[in-house]
Amino acid sequence: MTRLLNKSVLLTGGLGTLGRAQAGKLAANGAKVVVLDRPESPDADERTAALGEGVSFFGCDLNDLEAAERNVLGLCAQTGGFDILINNAALIINKPHEEFSLQEYEDQIRVNSSAAFALTRACAAGMKERGYGKVVNFTSITLTGQWNGYVPYITSKGAMFGLTKSMARELGPHGINVNAVSPGAIVSEAEERVFGDRLQEYNDWVLDRQCLKKRIQPENVADLVLFLVSPASDMITGQNYAIDGGW
Repeated sequence: MTRLLNKSVLLTGGLGTLGRAQAGKLAANGAKVVVLDRPESPDADERTAALGEGVSFFGCDLNDLEAAERNVLGLCAQTGGFDILINNAALIINKPHEEFSLQEYEDQIRVNSSAAFALTRACAAGMKERGYGKVVNFTSITLTGQWNGYVPYITSKGAMFGLTKSMARELGPHGINVNAVSPGAIVSEAEERVFGDRLQEYNDWVLDRQCLKKRIQPENVADLVLFLVSPASDMITGQNYAIDGGW
């Protein structure tokens, strides 16, 4: 398929479960995809190669905002810029609010939302010159207020919602679309890490709350992202699309 032929994509958090599903889907549709993830990401070369032709890896620590913006500006200069930016990267920790250190809180705010501002700013200059661009930010179902133990994460995702609305307004006159995806409970490595031996209990809790009684897969999210970065969404901006099985 060639829905994204000759389009270049920067995808943050590209080696995680959701990131890999998106990278593979976008590359299969003709895009050249740079997956950005931590420089120390395990098996980065092998994971990237498994995504197929047209996918490459760029190591970058989003916790260092100034360095991340500088590195992506350099990458834009080297590659000619990106047509599509997907701010997918996120840290997530589950525990009561009083157990979070201030450093843990700040880390999640930086990686989950402040980095999206920095990278959007870095990529937007080239998009403005071309009069075209697509930005997709990841918010979250947790903004419904039905989840305990995620105060820093939920706060960061609220910031992503505000970033989407405000940047859509500022970038729209330049032909740049900015939208958000709000995933529900996705089957992923992250939920295995967070819930560990409580995984079956968590799975039952999720299905009890969803209208659709099956778990959402990373490929379902990738399909939605593909729509938002393809020509089919050219007149859609400033929107937040929930994909949560009907919460």
